[in-house]
Amino acid sequence: MLTEDGKHLYVSYDEYHSLIEKLALKVYRSGWEFDTILCLARGGLRPGDMLSRIFNKPLAIMSTSSYRAEAGTVQGYLDIARFITTPQGEIAGRVLLVDDLADTGKTLHAVINMLRSNYPPITDLRSAVIWTKGVSSFTADYSVDFLPSNPWIHQPFEVYDSMPPEKLLEKWRL
Repeated sequence: MLTEDGKHLYVSYDEYHSLIEKLALKVYRSGWEFDTILCLARGGLRPGDMLSRIFNKPLAIMSTSSYRAEAGTVQGYLDIARFITTPQGEIAGRVLLVDDLADTGKTLHAVINMLRSNYPPITDLRSAVIWTKGVSSFTADYSVDFLPSNPWIHQPFEVYDSMPPEKLLEKWRL
């Protein structure tokens, strides 16, 4: 649900899963076939997992991080993992790069440049995101929702960002 002022988008689990299914259909309808899904952790983990299951393709994981300041609401220095975790040794062939959103576009540009420079076994690389913000400098090959008002997206699992084990214990005390 987009707030009236357009500054916040609240997404339920059902909406989130529906958007990932729509993303899967966009990829499927394009006719492009790929060998591996490479998701960017953390935001791309859930979409990557679902797409891996839907397409029955192996899931590789690359960790990136830039939203750490102000409780994860301010983009800072971009860290990109030096290694990719994959069940098939080395990532190669046609790769679908998955993240949750193209916010500024900096992360996706940097990762794609790094992959093209450092992973010559990747023969074809395409990108898929759920959301693309109007301020993004990156345009994914596959995207479900374009958000011209650039809202802050409140994803359903973000409740755990402020729920350490002590609060969880309080919640489940019987």
